[in-house]
Amino acid sequence: MAMKTTGSKKYLQLLLFQVALLGPVFCGKVLVWPTEGSHWLNMNVMVQELIRRGHSFTILVANASLFIEPRPKTTEKFEIYNVPYGKELPETLLNDIVDLWLNHRPTLPIWKGTYKIVQMILQMKNITKIICDGVVKNEALMERLRASAFDLLLADPLFPSGELVAEKLGIPFVYTFRFSMGNTVERLCGTLPSPPSYVPTTLTRLTDRMTFWERLKNILGYALHDFMFHYVLWANWDQYYSEVLGRPTTLCETMGKAEIWLIRTYWDFEFPRPFLPNFEFVGGLHCQPAKPLPKEMEEFVQSSGEHGVIVFTLGSMVHSLSDEKSNVIAKALSQLPQKVLWRYKGKKPETLGSNTRIFDWIPQNDLLGHPLTKAFITHGGTNGLYEAIYHGIPMVGIPMFADQHDNLAHMVAKGAAVQVDFNTMKTQDLVDALKTVIYNSTYKENALKLSKIQHDQPVKPLDRAVFWIEFVMRHKGAKHLRSAAHHLTWYQYHSLDVLTFLFTCTATIVFILFKCCLCCCRRCGRIAKRKTE
Repeated sequence: MAMKTTGSKKYLQLLLFQVALLGPVFCGKVLVWPTEGSHWLNMNVMVQELIRRGHSFTILVANASLFIEPRPKTTEKFEIYNVPYGKELPETLLNDIVDLWLNHRPTLPIWKGTYKIVQMILQMKNITKIICDGVVKNEALMERLRASAFDLLLADPLFPSGELVAEKLGIPFVYTFRFSMGNTVERLCGTLPSPPSYVPTTLTRLTDRMTFWERLKNILGYALHDFMFHYVLWANWDQYYSEVLGRPTTLCETMGKAEIWLIRTYWDFEFPRPFLPNFEFVGGLHCQPAKPLPKEMEEFVQSSGEHGVIVFTLGSMVHSLSDEKSNVIAKALSQLPQKVLWRYKGKKPETLGSNTRIFDWIPQNDLLGHPLTKAFITHGGTNGLYEAIYHGIPMVGIPMFADQHDNLAHMVAKGAAVQVDFNTMKTQDLVDALKTVIYNSTYKENALKLSKIQHDQPVKPLDRAVFWIEFVMRHKGAKHLRSAAHHLTWYQYHSLDVLTFLFTCTATIVFILFKCCLCCCRRCGRIAKRKTE
């Protein structure tokens, strides 16, 4: 009996020792303010990993959400709130935006195209405000959220409101996103240093190596984006936030309270630039090794022989193209010896070759990781680019709108892609671009170089993202990582007050010296005159 007791005691001691080695296990409660489309796909990867680690999640979803479908009997909870419109409103607006950029913008005068884009942006702002009202002005919902005692809110700042909900609930929040228009949010609200001499603003298609005229363009780009955000996008939000919180504040001040900014890029994609300790680059967090393809698809890929295959998709937002454009593309693909897997839901092109097969959906990551894949034709979405980087596949870019031109400018600058203009593209242009990335070995070599950088990290991007989210929950924030720039005015940040003071002092001293010299000269002149007389 004594031996049994001693054995149990040793077993208990060993168990306690193992627990001590593992350290304390913290399981938190997280509220999620998601954004639609590919932004949600990235966020959901983090959500599922955190759920696997024992954290509980509640996801705020509008009843008119386009991409987020609440699923019964899932590990996460969906808190659905009502908005006074159906799915047809955001869906119509989204289709109008895509249609404008694909079919009408190239033929419209600049002023008219810009006017239409601004009008659509204002519509999106109105929808965002309605969505925000559906949460912060719903007292029953807010009371339920307060009672849940969340440890953190995870948000994407593409559109405002997540940070406002966090402030109302009195909980820390973490941002996850690719970038804002003109780097405005992270630059003005997150105080991320962005020297315009070598940090290109978004939508300018510039790189970090700029000529004088490109630097001029870059500075004007920053100024234009700042104007757009202050007077078009952010207009009235400051008053709205002040009313909801019951104290004077601004949208930018509230957004600047983010504890950690998880940026969905990495140094295989970004140009070198300064960043702050509460900014973490987690690009490629959704990437993973390729899985086996469906049987029929694998047979088609294998039938390509030594020529291999080309993977082609223009993303989830572009379902179809004009007959003219789809026939230009199909004719180009038919002239290649490679087999092509094309994700496309539009009308079947008349010029479609026997080497090209159209699919409603393709396992993009698994295809890019297949040893027979030679090239990737892409619109330039960040998720697809990172999957191509992860697997070391050279690209042909056909950017159309949003961040796609900028994304592909990065890949072209790094020698892993060739870009084709969607609006002026001819059959031979696409053929030449594909032949270049397939048969010019430098493109494959550069893609593999980026892939090695992506894989050669001390901590995987997803683990790094999860660590910082858990860090904020454990420490109730990360204020020690916030720079003092948050407490400075814009003129203090740029030391304009100090420079003005130094300029005034210098000007005063120069003025006094000038006056003294002038006085001395006059006095000497009078003395000389008296002597002459």
